Amino acid sequence: MRIVLPWLSELVPISGSPDEVARELGLRGLEVASVENGRLPVIDFEITANRPDCLSHLGIAREASAIWALPLTLPATMPVAGGPPEPLDVRLEDASLCPRYCVQVFEVRIGPSPAWLTARLEAAGVRPINNIVDVTNYVMLEIGQPMHAFDLERLAGPALVIRRAREGERLVTLDGVERALDSEMLVIGDAERASALGGVMGGRDSEIGAGTRRIALESAYFRPTSVRRTSKRLGLKTEAAIRFERGGDIETPPVGIARAAVLFERLGAGRPLGALIDRYPAPRTPTTVRLRAARIARLLGHEVPARDVARILEPLGFVVQADADADGPAWLVTVPSFRVDVTREADLIEEVGRHYGFDRLPVTFPALSEPQPPPSPSLTRDRLLRRVLTAAGFSESVTFAFIERQAAQPFCEPGTDPAAIANPLSEKFAVLRPSLLPGLLDSCVHNRRRERRDVRLFETGSRFTAEGEGRAAAFVWCGATVAPHWSMPAREVDFFDAKGVVQLLGRALGVDLDFAPAERPYLAWGRAAEIAATTDGDRRVIGAVGQIAPAVAEARGFPAAEELYAAELDVTALGAATRGDRTVDALPRYPSIVRDVSVLVDEALPAGTVRGTIRAAAPPTLISIVEFDRYQGPGVREGQISLSVRLTFRAPDRTLTDEEADAATTAIVEALRAAHGAERR
Repeated sequence: MRIVLPWLSELVPISGSPDEVARELGLRGLEVASVENGRLPVIDFEITANRPDCLSHLGIAREASAIWALPLTLPATMPVAGGPPEPLDVRLEDASLCPRYCVQVFEVRIGPSPAWLTARLEAAGVRPINNIVDVTNYVMLEIGQPMHAFDLERLAGPALVIRRAREGERLVTLDGVERALDSEMLVIGDAERASALGGVMGGRDSEIGAGTRRIALESAYFRPTSVRRTSKRLGLKTEAAIRFERGGDIETPPVGIARAAVLFERLGAGRPLGALIDRYPAPRTPTTVRLRAARIARLLGHEVPARDVARILEPLGFVVQADADADGPAWLVTVPSFRVDVTREADLIEEVGRHYGFDRLPVTFPALSEPQPPPSPSLTRDRLLRRVLTAAGFSESVTFAFIERQAAQPFCEPGTDPAAIANPLSEKFAVLRPSLLPGLLDSCVHNRRRERRDVRLFETGSRFTAEGEGRAAAFVWCGATVAPHWSMPAREVDFFDAKGVVQLLGRALGVDLDFAPAERPYLAWGRAAEIAATTDGDRRVIGAVGQIAPAVAEARGFPAAEELYAAELDVTALGAATRGDRTVDALPRYPSIVRDVSVLVDEALPAGTVRGTIRAAAPPTLISIVEFDRYQGPGVREGQISLSVRLTFRAPDRTLTDEEADAATTAIVEALRAAHGAERR
C-alpha cells in the first residue's frame, strides 16, 4: 500500500521526516518496503493479508494516531439526503455473496480532475482518468472502500440486479476482454444482461464516458471468498478485488458514497439525486471479546499496566469497558467492523503487545517439561541422501513443483496425464510435476547454456503421480566423470557411472538393490534399468536409472549429440526397505585367496544374472565378486563375450587352503556351465 505523507497528515497531524514516520510505523508491525522523497513524499508498506483495514490512508492514520497519541480526523462526508430515491430498480437476489449493496444516483459533469487530486493519485500509483472515476479511486485509497460508477442511461430498465451469473453468460469488462462466466460468480446486471463483476471489475457496456449525464454510484460489501474465486478463475487482479478478497468493512459502503458526494460537490463534478438506496437484509451485530489482564501477562510473558490497555485499544477503534474478573482486571472489548482479523482474546493481546512494544518484552526460553521428540526418520533419511550425493560430487538443486505440461508429459505413467492446476500463473506452471527429472533436466540445460559442460545435480522433494503425492530423490549427470587432468584421458559419463551412484545410495541406507532391463518413455531403450529393493523376499520396484531419451532431452534444449544420464528413486519405499539393524563384522584375522576365472557366455546375458549364479553355487567363504574384463573380438565366437571375474575367498576362523579355493572355483564354473552354457577359457 502506497501512502502519500501529506494526505496522511490531513487525517492525523504527524510531523517528522518520511524516514522517521516509516521507522515508527515499522516498529508497530507495519512492514515498510521503501520510502521515496519525491514531489510528494510516499511510504510503501507491505500489508499482510490479515490486515485489510490498512489498505487505506485512514487505516494507517489509525495506527499513527495510536502511536503518537494524536487525534484522528475522519474525512468529511455528506449527510444522507432525505426523500425518495431516484427511480432505480435495485434487487439483491443473492445476499450470501453480497450481504450489503448501496447505490445512489448522481447528476454529473465529466471533465478533468484538478491538479491537487491528480498529483495525489499519481503519487499513490494510480493513473487519473476523469473527475468521476478519479473520485472513486480517491475514496478507495483514502478510506479503503472500492466503488464503481454505472452510466445510468446505458442500463436497461433502469435496474441493478445483484445475482449469480447464468451458465454460458459472457461479459466484456472495462479492459476490453470478453470473459466467460459461470454460476459461482456474482454479477451486477441490469434488466437484460450482466453489467459488472461484483467486487472485481465493471463492464464496458455501462462504462461512463464524456457524454455521461447521470450515474448510479455503487458501494457494496462482497463476500471475500466469492471475489477471490472469481478473480483467480478469470485471472483478473484489480485494486478492488485485492481489498474485497481480504475482507472489507460491511459498515463502510454508505460512508463511501457520502464521501464521494462531498468530493463531487467540491470539484463541481456532480450532485446527488434522491436518497441513498441501501439493501442490507441481515445487519450484523458487533463482535464482543472478553480480555483479561492475567491472560495478557501469561501470553506475552510480561505484565502490561491495566491503564495502558484502554489507552492502546481505543485509538485503534475498539470500544473498551471495564469488567470484573476474579484473577484481576478485565475488559469487554467491542471490535470495530473494519478489524476482520480480531475474533478472539489472543488477537486483542497481540494488539496490546504490538503497541505496548514487543521490544519491551523480556527474552526468555520457554520451560521444557519433557524431552524433545526425536526427529522424523524421513528427515534423517533425506539428510543422509543429500550428504551422500553431495559427497559424490553432485550439487543440490531446488526446482518448482509447478511445471509446463509438455515438460511433464514424457514422465507420466502410460495412459495418465499430469495433475492440472485450476488457476495457473502461466503456461509454464500449468501442472504438478509427476517426477523431479523435468526440473533437473531444465536446470541442466540452464547450466549448459552458461558454459558449464560437466553438470551433476540432484534434488529431493515431492512429486505427484496417479497414486498421489510422494517423496522422491533424483539426479542428472552429463559431461566428464572427473575433472580433466594431463595424467589421464578424459572419459564421458556412462550408464554404469549412474548405476554406481544408485548403488552408493543403497549401501548408505543398508538396502540391497538389484537392477533389471526396463522400458521407460523418457529413457533410451537398451540403456535403462529398473531399480528394485527386496525385503523379506518381496521384490519391489522403487525407481529407474538410465540415459534420458535423446528426443526428450533435445525437446528441452539439451544437445542432441551428447548423453545425459539420470535416476529417480521413491525414497519412501527406499526407507521402508532399509534394514533396521546393521551387522558389523570384525576386521579379518586371516588372509584371503584370489582366483580369476574367464568364461565364454552369451553377449546378451546380464552380469547381474552371472553374479547371482556364482553366489548361489559358492560356499560362504566367497566374500567378493568383481568383473574386471569384458572382451569381444577375434578368438571369441560371434554372439559371445569373454567375461573375466575375480573371486575372493576368506574364512573368518582359519586360513583357507588352495584345495578349498580350487574346489569352490570348480563348483562355480560347473554352475555357470549348467545354467548358462558357459565355457571356461
